Amino acid sequence: MKNFVLLFCVTLFLSSCSSSQNKNKNGKEVNIKGYSASITSEELKDMLYAYASDEFEGRKTGEPGQKKAIEFIKNHYVANNIPSPIADGDYFQEIPSSYFRSGIKDSENVVAYIKGREKPDEVIIISAHLDHIGIDKNGDINNGADDDGSGTVAILEIAEAFKKAEKDGNGPKRSIVFLHVTGEEIGLYGSRYYADEDPIFPLKNTVANLNIDMIGRVDSKHKESEKNYLYLIGADKLSKELHDVSEAVNEKYFNLEFDYTYNDDNDPNRFYYRSDHYNFAKNNIPVIFYFNGTHADYHRPSDTPDKINYEFLETRTRLIFHTAWELANRDERIKLD
Repeated sequence: MKNFVLLFCVTLFLSSCSSSQNKNKNGKEVNIKGYSASITSEELKDMLYAYASDEFEGRKTGEPGQKKAIEFIKNHYVANNIPSPIADGDYFQEIPSSYFRSGIKDSENVVAYIKGREKPDEVIIISAHLDHIGIDKNGDINNGADDDGSGTVAILEIAEAFKKAEKDGNGPKRSIVFLHVTGEEIGLYGSRYYADEDPIFPLKNTVANLNIDMIGRVDSKHKESEKNYLYLIGADKLSKELHDVSEAVNEKYFNLEFDYTYNDDNDPNRFYYRSDHYNFAKNNIPVIFYFNGTHADYHRPSDTPDKINYEFLETRTRLIFHTAWELANRDERIKLD
């Protein structure tokens, strides 16, 4: 009897993920899969080969390569007619050198958004860091294809998918903010600046943060299975409902293996504190950190775009899009425990 009740509850929850959340303002069913299908391995690959090329010089915070990176991101939003919430044509949240530790030059976060059609003041933030560690002492460029070129291009594709929905009259109920933060590699500076100094949208109106940091590779633990997976960190720490939504979306559409090893409070790696979601979590905003685990090329010049598993990256990006869609279109915002 207990198992039957559990099964009934899961089925009921899954059905709620495909009711009002998947209908537009006219009450018609929205083909979400049609929009997520616009996220393709080919486009992700094309963008990542550019973004993680030697031209960007490892995207070190405040340096010329990082300036090229923010222009690349901005140009993508301009080309797709996705506006900035800062000001018309101004996508850069400027962070002065005085905010960073000594020796770091002025830098910028890049911000774009899709305005919600019913609850525009409530926002879902999808984040990834745009910086990397630059050029090493031997003159070798650290391209950072996985870290975090994979997260950067994933957000750009997710933004395109939401824009396609908006063009069709199926824009999200809540606003979706695409936040590319700088200075992650030197201490989570960009996300801290957004959360602590200049939140463009009030933190009290921020429903959740989905943070993407390294989702293009396969770690040694999962190489043998050949099954697509993701480590999820933080989903249940502030909102059990967020965890349940995440699980339900995955079960309905993808059935990836979710690995919660690094979600353990006693995890010695302390990954929960080591990426940009933490600056939202410390402000009581529910978060999910999507991560593929470390690998031998982590923080090395060998983290190059030819080593990315683009089939896995496509599916993982689509999963995050579907999760963001669900959070943006629920009748009620997810609850903080």
